[in-house]
Amino acid sequence: MAQAPLRVGLLGYGIAGRVFHAPLVAATPGLRLDAVVTRDPERRAQVDAEHPDARVLDDADQLWQAADTFDLVVVATPNRQHVPMARAAVAAGLPVVVDKPLAPTAAEGRALVAEAAAAGVPLTAFQNRRWDGDFLTVRRLVEAGELGRVTRFESRFERWRPAIKPGWRESAAPGEAGGALFDLGAHLVDQAVQLFGPVQRVYAEVDRRRPGAEVDDDAFVALTHAGGVRSHLWMSAVTAQLGPRFRVLGDRGAYTTYGLDPQEAALRDGGRPGTPGWGEVDPDRYGRLGADDDLRAVPTEAGRYQDFYAQLAAALRDGAPLPVDPMDSVGVVELIELAHQAAARGVTLPVPPRS
Repeated sequence: MAQAPLRVGLLGYGIAGRVFHAPLVAATPGLRLDAVVTRDPERRAQVDAEHPDARVLDDADQLWQAADTFDLVVVATPNRQHVPMARAAVAAGLPVVVDKPLAPTAAEGRALVAEAAAAGVPLTAFQNRRWDGDFLTVRRLVEAGELGRVTRFESRFERWRPAIKPGWRESAAPGEAGGALFDLGAHLVDQAVQLFGPVQRVYAEVDRRRPGAEVDDDAFVALTHAGGVRSHLWMSAVTAQLGPRFRVLGDRGAYTTYGLDPQEAALRDGGRPGTPGWGEVDPDRYGRLGADDDLRAVPTEAGRYQDFYAQLAAALRDGAPLPVDPMDSVGVVELIELAHQAAARGVTLPVPPRS
């Protein structure tokens, strides 16, 4: 007999909930979007239109009171609510996905992971850009030795948004974890560590460029990995001309590619995994591999955000590994905190050994 789908409760229907989690859950075999928690009238109407089979709940308490009718909770709330909502899910015995960053501070993240482990409740973090097609391509090239010994990894997540938009992401209030370094940096730092391993030293430049900005909107972070690779990461809302998304330099050649993975734009436009061409980029956007003028186009792997939830379903049903170890995300927050400290002091800081 076919197994009943795992019933998913989604907390929040802003950008994270509506654009990423809800459509990916709905597109994953073995999962069913059963309920969405949001009070906003406009968002409630969007849920009704986009996921008519899902219940709409006013607040999280309604979900916890009916915890036995759910199999998984997804926390897609503002950052300040990540830890309290995840702790509530753990207390209810419900496996939980937390959007990045896992927590506003590494200390809160470590405590959350420990609490989930003690309760025997699966906890994972939504580091979806591990499944960007361009990142998958870089990983394949690095692991295959196509570049030789990698010396420098350059990664950019840049935008041109000179006007400040109202909202918690632009707030300096404690616990919001606002700003470019927490928002975009959570992806870039995670990708760098996934490729090149532990970090020994951190240097950073963190600035507020737009008049009236409360949080950083332009940042550069340099990571020195234990293996010798240097990762140079840029994240910005004030870049009028964008640099390459990735430039990876090795002693045999380099790889350079431009433009963002297309999955986010497709999801915003109502696209769904499984449709023809999902996650693919046109050949004229393929990155170039080689040295000097001896370059060849390398087909970009198709992005596959859907793999996150497919792997999570397998973990919950069959005991397979979780798609993201939550301690990886704690490590990302540790490096972001260290980057803020390094920038404030104008120094390069060593990464303390993890106890």
